[in-house]
Amino acid sequence: MSLVQDSGPRRPFILRHPSVLLFLGALAAFTIVVTILSEAAGLGLVSTSFVKTLGKTLCLCLVAVAMDVLWGYCGILSLGHMAFFGIGGYAIGMWLMYARTEAIVADNLAAAPIPPTPQEISDAIGSQIFGVVGSSEFPLIWSFADSLFLQLLAVIVVPGLLALVFGWLAFRGRVTGVYLSILTQAMTLALALYLFQNDSGLRGNNGLSGLQNIPGWEDWPQSVVSLVFFWASALALALGYVLCAWIVSGKLGSVIRGIRDDEARVRFLGYHVESYKLFIFVLTAVIAGIAGALYYPQAGIINPAEIAPIASIYLAVWVAIGGRGRLYGAVIGAAFVSLLSSWFTGGGAPPINLGFYTIQWTDWWLVLLGLSFVLVTLFAPKGLGGLVDLWTERRRTADRVGDYGPDKGAWRREEGEE
Repeated sequence: MSLVQDSGPRRPFILRHPSVLLFLGALAAFTIVVTILSEAAGLGLVSTSFVKTLGKTLCLCLVAVAMDVLWGYCGILSLGHMAFFGIGGYAIGMWLMYARTEAIVADNLAAAPIPPTPQEISDAIGSQIFGVVGSSEFPLIWSFADSLFLQLLAVIVVPGLLALVFGWLAFRGRVTGVYLSILTQAMTLALALYLFQNDSGLRGNNGLSGLQNIPGWEDWPQSVVSLVFFWASALALALGYVLCAWIVSGKLGSVIRGIRDDEARVRFLGYHVESYKLFIFVLTAVIAGIAGALYYPQAGIINPAEIAPIASIYLAVWVAIGGRGRLYGAVIGAAFVSLLSSWFTGGGAPPINLGFYTIQWTDWWLVLLGLSFVLVTLFAPKGLGGLVDLWTERRRTADRVGDYGPDKGAWRREEGEE
């Protein structure tokens, strides 16, 4: 008879981490409530425009989770991850704009006495898309714009390759700390300046517009389209959250936290630090690209200003306010700041008349955001997620039944769990 007892099958990852299950439950409940209250369901208590705002917010939460894995867990402060977010938006936006323009051109030329040739159709599409920058020819970058599959593949491959090349060069040179942050910011600035040029192939400052008109869905009302993207954004956030939680909870998570706390010691223990950092950098870039591909069809337009370095700084602020090193903190921070920003800059917050001066929140929102970031950094380094930690600790204290250890009031978690 064996003295070793069979512990049985190992429980699924989600069941072993109640916080992940709790997050998924809250996200599912939120999604269902918004769906029931939406105009598509008939109640109309939540407007279509607000459903789009909520869908975009879920996409921002997804990229914030990726940023938290990179910065909060691995210790790499990237000020360029919104560039990958924008690349994902441009990749899907190229197909959306091409397919929509192709349908319009085909309808206009259908009544012509002589059927148009494929070259004439291509020239007409090029004139419609690139006429704003004085061109009618398709740049090389648009070679696969007519293929949805290849453009969806580009959403993953292009951010991943750019992150792989940049990360390999930076980590191979052992660039760390503020120097790495400056390099990522320089990469983002260079990309944005390039896209501002009319000969970049992406319509320069005009960007890509009309992305909310999904080809093949012309007969669907915007209320239904917005709800579909809202559900897709919620599903992407759920999957991304589970993936990131799985990464940071296992051995890989222990290694990257060790890199964050003491990189030299982890390297001394025999781990190839650069490989771990490169993997996390590329993975989070791909997640950011996917989030961007879901965000911009809901926004309806993308231009180079979306990739400017300030956008990546905002991303770091969201994670800091939410509480870095906590995936749920990143979600809380991104959702809170994003919705608050929409309220302040969208005219929801009434102006305050001080007599000698009237505070217009559209002008003062960034000042308020910067002040909040400074205050959180100085006085609440755990961010808004720290409130969840505080509640959890209080529950844990309330669950203690007796004293453990030799002294009254002593507590040892290992003994208490036996």
